[in-house]
Amino acid sequence: MNPTNTDTLSIRGCAAKTGVSADTIRYYEKIGLLARVPRSTRGHRRFGEDELRWIVFLRRLHETGMPIRRMQQYARLLRRGDATRAERRALLELHRAEVHLKIVMLQGHLRMIDKKISLYGDTEVGAELKPTRASRLQEPSGSPASDFVPRVAAARSVPS
Repeated sequence: MNPTNTDTLSIRGCAAKTGVSADTIRYYEKIGLLARVPRSTRGHRRFGEDELRWIVFLRRLHETGMPIRRMQQYARLLRRGDATRAERRALLELHRAEVHLKIVMLQGHLRMIDKKISLYGDTEVGAELKPTRASRLQEPSGSPASDFVPRVAAARSVPS
């Protein structure tokens, strides 16, 4: 790539466009997740479309919980070329399975939260919640969360 100021972005522009901080971009370069980024004649990093796509991909891997070491392994394999396609696919398939498992677990957690919310019925939004004496005694001892059902205090009307 022949970097020019018209078809590339500074590190600040890259950070704004990708949602990855400039410090993180520098860190990714330092640990080998980013290949050497082209520089301007003044020595400033200049990020093109290829670098932007790669950084967004890294951000997505990170946000879905892929460990940095595995991201580094993937980057090393990518630099070795087409001979590593099967290994890269296997890494991504493993990560996909882990992400899917997290999603299933989170869906279960969400169902439990929805169930808890439904227990409040038509409770007035903003009403003060006070746990019952029994639930205050049970919750810290490790009783299941389903035993903890707060009691809604009667809403007090404030004269205007």
